[in-house]
Amino acid sequence: MTGLYYWTSETLVRLIQITDCHLGPLSDPSLLGLNTDQSLTDVLQLVAEEQPGFDAIVCTGDIASDAHEECYGRFVDAVREQFTAPLGWLPGNHDSAVVMAGLEHEFVPESRVMILGEWLLILLDSAVPGEVYGHLAESELEFLEHTLASHGSRPTLILLHHQAVPVGSHWIDQYTLRNAAEFFALIDRHPHVKAVSWGHVHQAYQGERNGVQLYATPATCIQFKPGSEAFAVDTAMPGYRWFELADDGSLQTGVSRVRDREYPIDYQSSGY
Repeated sequence: MTGLYYWTSETLVRLIQITDCHLGPLSDPSLLGLNTDQSLTDVLQLVAEEQPGFDAIVCTGDIASDAHEECYGRFVDAVREQFTAPLGWLPGNHDSAVVMAGLEHEFVPESRVMILGEWLLILLDSAVPGEVYGHLAESELEFLEHTLASHGSRPTLILLHHQAVPVGSHWIDQYTLRNAAEFFALIDRHPHVKAVSWGHVHQAYQGERNGVQLYATPATCIQFKPGSEAFAVDTAMPGYRWFELADDGSLQTGVSRVRDREYPIDYQSSGY
C-alpha cells in the first residue's frame, strides 16, 4: 500500500512508535529465551492502559526475526486485537520489504506517508537486503525530496529503521545509516522537518542536529545495553515511545516500559 493516509485532529495528535518485535515462526517464537509474541502483546497492552486515545501507531522495522511471512500477519492481528487506529510500518534489516508488500490481509499497514492533523509522517526504507547496516537508495531519497516539497510547510516527522547518528554503543554503531550525510543534507533544505525517529538499536536515545530532534525507541523484545563496546543484553524492559504533536510544529515525547513482568532472557549471550 503506497497511498496517503489522512487522520484529522483539532489541535494535538498522539502517535505511538513501536519497533523491533522480532517475531519468529510459530515453531520457534523466541529470541534469547524471550517469547517475542508475548512481549509484543505486553507492550501493546501497556499502550492500551496508558494511551486511552491515540491517532496512529507505527512500527519502525524488524517486525519478523527472519522475514517469515506468517509473522507479518500475526503482527497485524496482534495490533488489531487491541486497536483500530491507523497502522504504519516499514522494513528493518531482518525484514523483507517484498514479503511485507505482498501481505494479504484485511488491514494492510500504510508503508509510505501518513498525515496526522497538521503533521506529515514519512516512512522510509533504509534496509539493504542481506546486510545489517542501512542505506537509503537513490529512489528513496528522491521520494523523500518529492514528498517534502509536495507538502509545503507541514511539520514533519521522518521514521526509518537505522540510526542516522551513532547512539554510543560501538558494536551496533557499526551498522548505522551509511549515507546519513546525504540524508541530513536533504532535510537541511526543508526546515519544516522537526524530528527523525528510528528503531534498530533496541534502546532509547535522544539527540538534536540543526534544530531537528533525533530519537531512538526501545524494542518490544530484548534491549541492548547502552554504551556497550560489544554486544550486551540490558535488563531494561520492553517498551514503546509516544509522541504528542501540536499543530504549531512543537512536540513532546517519552518512553514507557513494561513493568511487573519477568522474562526468561539469556543475559549472558554474546549475540543473537
